[in-house]
Amino acid sequence: MQDAASRLNSHFEQLLGVPLPVRIRAWDGSEAGPPGAPTFVVRNRRALRRLLWKPGELGLARAWVAGDLAVEGDLYAALDLVSELVWERGEDARGLVEALRDPQVRSAARGLLLMAGPPLPPSPPREEVRRRRHLHTKRSDQRAISHHYDVGNDFYELVLGPSMVYSCAYWSAPDSTLQDAQRDKLELVCRKLALTPGQRLLDVGCGWGSLAVHAAREHGVSVVGVTLSQEQAAYARKQVADEGLTDRVEIRVQDYRDVTDGPYDAISSIGMAEHVGAERYLEYAEVLGRLLKPGGRLLNHQIARRPQRDESTYAIDEFIDAYVFPDGELAPVGTTVTQLERAGFEVRDVEALREHYALTLRQWVANLEAQWPRAVRLTSPGRARVWRLYMAASALAFERNRLGVNQVLAVRAPEPSGTSGMPLRARTWN
Repeated sequence: MQDAASRLNSHFEQLLGVPLPVRIRAWDGSEAGPPGAPTFVVRNRRALRRLLWKPGELGLARAWVAGDLAVEGDLYAALDLVSELVWERGEDARGLVEALRDPQVRSAARGLLLMAGPPLPPSPPREEVRRRRHLHTKRSDQRAISHHYDVGNDFYELVLGPSMVYSCAYWSAPDSTLQDAQRDKLELVCRKLALTPGQRLLDVGCGWGSLAVHAAREHGVSVVGVTLSQEQAAYARKQVADEGLTDRVEIRVQDYRDVTDGPYDAISSIGMAEHVGAERYLEYAEVLGRLLKPGGRLLNHQIARRPQRDESTYAIDEFIDAYVFPDGELAPVGTTVTQLERAGFEVRDVEALREHYALTLRQWVANLEAQWPRAVRLTSPGRARVWRLYMAASALAFERNRLGVNQVLAVRAPEPSGTSGMPLRARTWN
């Protein structure tokens, strides 16, 4: 009788219709697959049950987060090899039904069912968020932000480094450190907004306060930073106090829709718009437009997905929705530009930073892996595994142009003159 790994390898190849590009090590210690390839370790039969009850990305994610499935060898190489088989196949329930009409596929599925043992579905890992309709109300947004950010400032400091800057860094020199590159990103944002002493800046989704502190200290502006995360706000307020900037920086736990003390000279929104949702995006842009003075600038820094031929088929990534960013939605950069213009903004510059995010994510993964035992102590084994998988897979997505990230600089032009306040020569901040 074949060992478990050989049987798994044979069944999966029958199901997928192609040779597996990775090795498999099964719970009995047996191995099968290409020599020297990254190894997927199937630690127990429960991993199979997770895959069978939820085929595709979410089943794999549940097995990974629960520790039933692991990777030995280069994680990036392993994810790259299986991405075409899982993340890019795009099979829906109808496609699976069609596949099961193939006798060879049915035979493989029966073989896996026999290997999996008792047919009861395992409970999802406790780190998984219960799925629900994406409402993007103030209450649901608060819950989603809390799930993502309120997992411990010490954990984020371990991953992000001392700069505590989320979203991608700006690698202006090949020998930059992560901290240098994040500082350069903050400075780039301030230069694009043309901040000058005495101005008022609203930082929407202010994170741990790094941009607010940098703008106040280096450019002499007064800053209001808003976040829905209690832990972020506490960290940011301490950072402001330590820098002696409490007279110029205010950190609020507040929804951006509840900000009423405009107008502001400039608004920054860095890595926040992904949480807004497609149905709320025009409202988001209109709210920020009302909070800006005529001629004021908005810098919107946002992850983008590739457009689809039929946009109605877009579906939120199951793993990210369940474990990382509940209710998060991505849009093509063209859609973002259109919505900003519909809200009355004039878009003056779009800069793509795709490769910068890939470099940043690889640094964050390295930080996490270098301090893995501490990361597990600070959160949970499952949460640490979520972040390792999410960041490594995202790095590959940016490298392979499946995702992008863009800084969109827009101006609220006064009516009826149309004067933008922008210089004739573009990109004076470079």
